[in-house]
This record gives sequence, C-alpha cells and structure tokens, in this order.
Amino acid sequence: MRAAVVHEYGAPDVARVVEVDTPTPGAKDVLVRVHAAAVTSADARIRGARFPRGFAPFARLAFGLRRPGRPVLGGTFSGVVEAVGDRVTGVSVGDAVVGTTGLRMGTHAELVVVPASRVVPKPAGVSHDDAAGVLFGGQTALFFLRDKATVGPGTRVLVNGASGAIGTSAVQLAKHLGATVTGVTSGANADLVRGLGADHVVDHTTTDLASLPERYDVVLDTVGNVSPASGRRLLADGGVLLLAVADLGEMLRARGDVKAGTAPERPEDARELLALVASGALRVVIDAALPLDDVAVAHARVDSGHKVGNVVVHP
Repeated sequence: MRAAVVHEYGAPDVARVVEVDTPTPGAKDVLVRVHAAAVTSADARIRGARFPRGFAPFARLAFGLRRPGRPVLGGTFSGVVEAVGDRVTGVSVGDAVVGTTGLRMGTHAELVVVPASRVVPKPAGVSHDDAAGVLFGGQTALFFLRDKATVGPGTRVLVNGASGAIGTSAVQLAKHLGATVTGVTSGANADLVRGLGADHVVDHTTTDLASLPERYDVVLDTVGNVSPASGRRLLADGGVLLLAVADLGEMLRARGDVKAGTAPERPEDARELLALVASGALRVVIDAALPLDDVAVAHARVDSGHKVGNVVVHP
C-alpha cells in the first residue's frame, strides 16, 4: 500500500509517499481503507521534533531518539472497513467508520489497523473530510470546555486562536453550551469566527490581550502565547484559565484557576461530535483537502501558522 512516511525529523519535505507493507489486523482489530485523515499540529510537531518546552526528552523517548519510531504519522481517520479480526463484533466489512489511533498513529496511509473498540460509525450525512477533521480539534475543545471548565448559559468565554482546528470547534461548542463567546483571531479571519457564532471578535494584530477591559469566566488558549500570569489577568472572579498548549512547567504548576492537560481520545466523545456535525450544530472548517501525494504541502500549511481550521489528506 501507499503511505506517507517520515524517516527523519525535519522540514515538511521529509514526509514522502512510498510503498510499504499492508498491515494485518489482529483478532480484535479492524483494517480500514482511509478516505480522509487530518494533518494536525501534533503531526507537524512530531515530524519537526518541535515539542513544547520541557517535553523534548520525553517526546524523543516516546517517538524516537534519532528518527520517528513510527514513520507513518496521522492520528485521525474516516474510511471504510476492509477486514475484521475473528474476535470483532459490532463492526462489519463495508461499514463507514471514524476513529483515532493514539500513539500508534498510521493514518496517513491507504490502510490502517486500529482496535475495533476505537472506531465509531460515521453518520451518513457527514463527509469523510468532516469526520476526520473534527476529531483532533473537537475532542480537545470538548475536553477543556466541558471537562476542565463548566461552560453553560451565560458563561463568558474567550477563545484565543479562534480560527484554528481547536478554536473553530471551541467557539461553536461554547455557543452550543449557551456561552457568550469572544474569539481572538487575525482581522482576515474575523468574519469566519463571527460566522461560527462568536459574539465578539478581537483582532490580535491590532489589539493586545492585556489591554482588554473585559473579564471572562473561561479563557481558553489554543495558541500557547498566554501564560498563567497574563491569562489570570483576564479572569473574572471564580474564572478558569485553560491552557491547551502548555509547556511542561505550566502543566506541572497548573492548579486552582489554571488547568492544562491532554485530551483523551474517547469513542463517546467522537460520537457526540459527529452527532453535532450531522445535526448542523457544529461546522467543520476545512482549510485544504489534498491528495496524499501532497502531504508535504499539508505539513507546510500547518507549519505556516496561517492554517484556518483543519487540513486533511486523501490516501
């Protein structure tokens, strides 16, 4: 089969499409033909060995000291089941499914093996691009807004990085939960963020967050340029600062009104997000949908810092 492989850390062009062995599913696995897979900031960080401050030694141990130990990146997919292990129940050949692969990665390929417990049905009205695109940012946004904070009717939420993969989902999920949402983005993306439901938009190219007079019940930073000190100054009494892109020190010190962490990949969360997409309550913003042969272009787009929403590839 064809797959995008990364045999060395480096710039986007180290990702190259080659022929590799077709994986074989185990007894509890399914083999899925991938129709769409997201290329995320996590993929780009691994490919470029650019990990948040303090995490590099641990990340190298997890992903490979000198080169990626798992050369086929990609953690989300939407596709069709081609084969099932002999102990799999509830999933059949021909089913359209969506899922995540965690540290096993491997979705930037024509075929991927994944435990059957990690896949969920793709709703008929949801495209493969939207299904693959919603998972990374959507699960992160849902985890922070619902599990790390209590967002509900009347909650004042500030989303920093409102036009990215996490931010576009966070704006919509916060609105869906009843919040009043302020999105921080560039002026070029202001109309998009308003269209996603933001009540107010702040152009970070002309306005310093420190100068904002408003105070918020929840501040979600999806960029990594808000510190605990600067973020706390934006909080109302009883507010909470959510750091979706925290370095090791920030993660270790996160307590009280500052929360950080890594979003779990739970099938029930994927089902919830897909149901919201199917109902029209959640729009998946796709920056680019590219053939697998353009995987280096996809990585470069993520590296540019100007990606809007999600980038997907079509193996």
